Amino acid sequence: MKFIIGFITVAGCVIGGYVLHHGNLAVLWQPTEVLIIVGAAVGSYIIGTPGSVIKDSMKSLGSKLFKGAPYKKSHYIELLTMMYATFKLMRSKGMLEMESHVEHPANSSLFGGYPGFMKNHHAVHFLCDYLRIMTMGIEDYYALEELMERELKVHQKHGQHIEHVLVTMADGMPALGIVAAVLGVIITMGSITEPPEILGGLIGAALVGTFLGVLLSYGFIGPMGRYVGEQYAAEVKYLECMKVALLAHIKGSAPAVSVEFARTSLDEHIKPSFTELEDACSSVATG
Repeated sequence: MKFIIGFITVAGCVIGGYVLHHGNLAVLWQPTEVLIIVGAAVGSYIIGTPGSVIKDSMKSLGSKLFKGAPYKKSHYIELLTMMYATFKLMRSKGMLEMESHVEHPANSSLFGGYPGFMKNHHAVHFLCDYLRIMTMGIEDYYALEELMERELKVHQKHGQHIEHVLVTMADGMPALGIVAAVLGVIITMGSITEPPEILGGLIGAALVGTFLGVLLSYGFIGPMGRYVGEQYAAEVKYLECMKVALLAHIKGSAPAVSVEFARTSLDEHIKPSFTELEDACSSVATG
């Protein structure tokens, strides 16, 4: 919805302003200019981007572009409550009790009560991987922290790479718009003997290339790439919240304290209050 509103706003304001200046919309209809600019931009993107990144970036555009914020306050309340329940179980019944939950999370009665978390396959694997390490008797705080940091950096760099290739493609579009405009001028020069009204139309059509290159770059493709990057950054933040809770538990903090550490690491607009989290966790304590 956010993307659609932004798309309509950009297109509506640009075209609306043009019409209010008594511009002729028919002049802007130049499909060959679009073919040159978009086609060359996509071609250069394919040349300079590994196949795996192309696949991931296309998948990201389809899965993330039309979504709002991937994680809201309710998602973090669910996550922290699930972490509290996990730590509470580990405290009361021991680490070995976690083995069945970690090995088969899809069938886990513990994780199954948190459907929002279970839909995030990367987060499920992240949690289960480190709980599995802990069940093996490895509780070296600094070693686990380093492992988590490395995994988070890999995920962060992957998102940044996808953002970078999309924004780079957008950055090339104004120059490709000039290419389309120059080709239009070449065509115009071949018709230099035509009357002024025909030459004017040819020159106008050529200049549309520059206009489209700038508009597509700064009005659409560039913002799309940056938005995908923000979505990946939000996913990393979700994993970082889990990391803080896990490390606090490894240090020996009580379940309530571990999730409180994680809560305080969140941004203000998604951070549940102390009371909200306490109320959510109380249902675990009494359930």
